[in-house]
Amino acid sequence: MTGLELLTVDEMRRADEAAVAAGTVGLTLMENAGRAAADRAAQIAPTGGRILVLCGPGNNGGDGFVAARHLQARRYEVEVVLLGALDALTGDAAIMAGRWKGAVAAPQPASVAGRDLIIDALFGAGLSRGIEGPAKAVIEAANSSATPILAVDVPSGLDGTSGEVRGNVAIRAARTVTFFRRKIGHVLLPGRILCGEVSVADIGIPAAVLEHIKPRTFANAPPLWRPLFPFPRTDAHKYDRGHAVVVSGGPDATGAARLGARGALRIGAGLVTVASPREAVSINAAHLTAIMVRSFDAAADLAALLADRRLNAVLIGPGAGTGARTVGLVETVLASGASAILDADALTAFAGNPQSLFDAIRADPARPVVMTPHEGEFRRLFGEIAGSKLARAREAATKSGATLLLKGPDTVIAAPDGRAAINENAPPWLATAGSGDVLAGFIAGLLAQHMPAFEAACAAAWVHGACATLFGPGLIAEDLPELVPHVLAELRACSDGHPPPH
Repeated sequence: MTGLELLTVDEMRRADEAAVAAGTVGLTLMENAGRAAADRAAQIAPTGGRILVLCGPGNNGGDGFVAARHLQARRYEVEVVLLGALDALTGDAAIMAGRWKGAVAAPQPASVAGRDLIIDALFGAGLSRGIEGPAKAVIEAANSSATPILAVDVPSGLDGTSGEVRGNVAIRAARTVTFFRRKIGHVLLPGRILCGEVSVADIGIPAAVLEHIKPRTFANAPPLWRPLFPFPRTDAHKYDRGHAVVVSGGPDATGAARLGARGALRIGAGLVTVASPREAVSINAAHLTAIMVRSFDAAADLAALLADRRLNAVLIGPGAGTGARTVGLVETVLASGASAILDADALTAFAGNPQSLFDAIRADPARPVVMTPHEGEFRRLFGEIAGSKLARAREAATKSGATLLLKGPDTVIAAPDGRAAINENAPPWLATAGSGDVLAGFIAGLLAQHMPAFEAACAAAWVHGACATLFGPGLIAEDLPELVPHVLAELRACSDGHPPPH
């Protein structure tokens, strides 16, 4: 998984310290970081162009001074602006400022005018408070200009751990160059938007330091879960590939279940059954061919169906309704021993008594359970949890005992054991009615094939995004399952270390 680790600001600090303890000089790390920023700047600015470097009072500013020196040596017209006094700089930043032989100006909004590139080296990832005063004025002027901005490490004003803006202003970068590994704030929104295109530079920190840091957050990509993806064996038959059940709503709410069922079938479940209320059987049957339909009237009927242990994964929630009947059906599913995917109404139905759901999940710790709320459903079930999206998903997974997939353009998948992944391949046109039902079906299909819950949720989210990207604008939910064969073919063909292009 090398390269997929996403670090907190504290974990990055520990990585720096571990590299220095292992013999890498801190000045060398800063020199390498500044040179990497200069290399990236040279790819953006025209040859000999005018570049403004905004330097702050800490090590991020030291990186800026190094970048300015290298760019000046390449005959760019470079001006450095420093927030604070030169003689107030300390440590490596003071040494690097001393190696810069050009002028140093005070920050003024007018400084940004007439530049080909602005380099933001004001604060970096370690900012602990909102930005005010001259720094705020310069950032606002830079953002208002038409000049591209290259952020060094993290756009100033952005929290590198949460992806949130500290205070009310942050740099809006066209590109960001960071070091060793990306930070969580590069991937969570709004950080991902503020960072622009992010590149990672090797500045001499050995990958071995990760063995001591032990990061628990990853970018969601095939190397994270591909070794566990259930590609069919040559000698497999359909019963080896599991039997997923999708519980349908009533006659006026059957489409969501069929979307989930087709998703489960396309992603590889050997058999899929729609468990349908008796009054909706004819509607479901008229629309389904390879997917079977079984009728039930009450929770006892569903329990009898699930007594057959070959039916090993159940998706419930899409179109189910939010009343007491759904509560009883969810409890029946959880009591069956089958893997459970709880979506939509299956979550909202417990808004008045969430602990009863959590207790039912924890009653059988060996049974995989995945919950797939969007933000509204999450708040209804878990209330207001403080912190970033990642922190909230982690806390909810710990509290509930289920793997939690918190949907959105920066979907977070969190396991009860603390592992988490952030998905970043979802295009905006994936925000369409029914797409979440297909995603839940993907998870059901993978759980039916005995993929572990965390990896199944990660894989499903990534395949979901890859299908949408492959289709392009104009996507509707029905299109997603039909693109799974193309995405899986590429996934199977790729090597573990090189994810396919979508």
